[in-house]
Amino acid sequence: MALSSEERNELITRLDWLPPRLSALVRDLEEEDFHKPNPNGGWTIAQNLHHLADSHMNGFIRMKLMLTEDQPTLKPYDQDMWAETPEIHDAPVVASLEILTGLHRRWVVLLKNLEEEDWARQGHHPEVGRVTLDSLLKIYANHCEAHLKQIEEML
Repeated sequence: MALSSEERNELITRLDWLPPRLSALVRDLEEEDFHKPNPNGGWTIAQNLHHLADSHMNGFIRMKLMLTEDQPTLKPYDQDMWAETPEIHDAPVVASLEILTGLHRRWVVLLKNLEEEDWARQGHHPEVGRVTLDSLLKIYANHCEAHLKQIEEML
């Protein structure tokens, strides 16, 4: 189902606000705080932040593929395995915050400049089937909120 322009604008605003909200949330943490085990057994704060950068880079690329190719296949990836690659434990969290800041700036500009017919462009995700730009926008805006909530609960 297609989103209204008001719904899209609200979701785009949520994407726009993610980097400053994340930065404010973790501003006063010490480096060791980012790597403390999650009491609920989930990812550390560092893993959450690096995952957001990984996931949102994939989301941006998926949308660009959908805008430039005819119904492309969107490659899935194992997010749990990505959360354990070597740099996740050693890369400074600020690196992922910087990625998110720049990426979300571009993403918001892209999304705000789409034509109405662009929103119906489709791709095929092997795990979920047909997706549209509208559906991906909703997924990634909700993804922002879910990880902000996880980090807030850990703090």
